[in-house]
Amino acid sequence: MSTLPAPPEPDHTVAPPPALRPLALFLAFSQMALSGFGGVMPFAYRFLVEKRQWLRPEQFAEMVALGQVLPGPTICNVSIMVGWRFAGVRGALASLSGMLTGPIMVVLLLGVGYQKFGASPHVHDALTGMSAVAAGLILSTALKMAVRLWRVAPVRWVKGSLCGFALLSFAGVGLMHWPLIEVVALLAPFAVGVAFFKPK
Repeated sequence: MSTLPAPPEPDHTVAPPPALRPLALFLAFSQMALSGFGGVMPFAYRFLVEKRQWLRPEQFAEMVALGQVLPGPTICNVSIMVGWRFAGVRGALASLSGMLTGPIMVVLLLGVGYQKFGASPHVHDALTGMSAVAAGLILSTALKMAVRLWRVAPVRWVKGSLCGFALLSFAGVGLMHWPLIEVVALLAPFAVGVAFFKPK
């Protein structure tokens, strides 16, 4: 009795675009920056990973992790890394410029408006509502990244380590209010050890 051959494993690799000009990167990050009012990271994930597929989910997670521990805003660090990846120094400068130019202009205009109308209770309520929306978007992106990392983890003890590091990070920063750099300094050596000694 013949058996059907097993279907081939799906190819999850995402080939980088053959060419990305600095102008394309500038426009892409300008769109992300202006779309992500109150928090750009969820829109960056949707644009870079889900829509354009310039990065795989794990690549995006690695860039966010590195950008988090480097000085400066995380999303700006990510924009520099993405620009460098696809167009070198010019791409990095274009991506960072796109990330900053539009928001700076918007913030200047809003600053003028807030100086005139900031005392209004309606403005205060609107800002409170936008803060809640931004928190929800960030939580949604974090859950997407966590699910993807869980799926690609090779064995159970690595998955358990991922959960442990996430909970310890949340406890240190969110509950005990330790500085982020101290939490990273404490957990990073153990995380690197788990990654280094995981089964091949």
